[in-house]
Amino acid sequence: MGIPVVSLAKSDLEVAAAIRAAATAHGFFYIVDHGVPQSLIDAQYTWAQRLFALPEASKRKISLFNSKAKRGWEAIGDQTLDAEAEPDRKESFYCGVPYGPEHPYVKAELNGYGANQWPEELPEMAASCAAYIEATTKICEALMRHLARSLDLPPTQFDHTMAEPMITLRLLRYPPHPADAGANVFGAGAHTDWGAITVLAQDDSGGLQVLDADGETWLDATPIPGSFVVNLGDMIPRWTNGLYRSNLHRVINKASAHDRYSVPLFYSPNYHAKIDALPGTVIPGEKPMHEPCTAGEHLAEMYRKSYGLKAA
Repeated sequence: MGIPVVSLAKSDLEVAAAIRAAATAHGFFYIVDHGVPQSLIDAQYTWAQRLFALPEASKRKISLFNSKAKRGWEAIGDQTLDAEAEPDRKESFYCGVPYGPEHPYVKAELNGYGANQWPEELPEMAASCAAYIEATTKICEALMRHLARSLDLPPTQFDHTMAEPMITLRLLRYPPHPADAGANVFGAGAHTDWGAITVLAQDDSGGLQVLDADGETWLDATPIPGSFVVNLGDMIPRWTNGLYRSNLHRVINKASAHDRYSVPLFYSPNYHAKIDALPGTVIPGEKPMHEPCTAGEHLAEMYRKSYGLKAA
């Protein structure tokens, strides 16, 4: 099965049915007719190019590891998404909704809440990224309602989790894949995403691959102009008792001789939202596949696994 294309201009029933089919297969689909201006998407690529072209000394000033909120710049090799592979060959920058210092979640130093770090050389970047976060967050909220419908639940099922969500926007640069690289070298090693929904903008380089439902075949998520790639994160199998999948994917920038840029937005619910099997997903008398947890507890554990003590 290939990666389906879902038009958000279709009826709620049609969108929900298409999402259910994708979610039970491999958890990936494209969306079109999403309403986000292409100019706003293209601007994120431009900011990524300008930021990553800055001198390393400038980028070190806004290092991810200086931030309690896990926001800022990350060098090539800082993250290893596949424990069996070499460190990832990608450079990235994290930002999110700027919750102020008086916010109770910030005072409590909860993961995913706090201030952003911006390069002083790019004073207009913050406003552009904020506009993009706002636009794509609306898509995620709509998709959560479609997910509820796809499970024959009220579309408002997740609404109580959407207040003060954990939002991460990531700008990524993947250098061309080395011709002499070993089989365990990737731009991003095989991994699942940690949150609820990922909405990805990718340039025309290609390189994103998705593991098919057979567990053996890697499907190319070929760029489609005007689309986003959407995938479900690890919270969704917890919520659906394994019915919907959070699937392995990876990046290998082999097809182009230039840098690949992509812009994922990771959407997760409120830190304290309970992630437990939804009504109708557990056979009566059986135990759910996953232990209940909060969204914040789940993400904190994923950071520890991926970054080790540096981000604990």
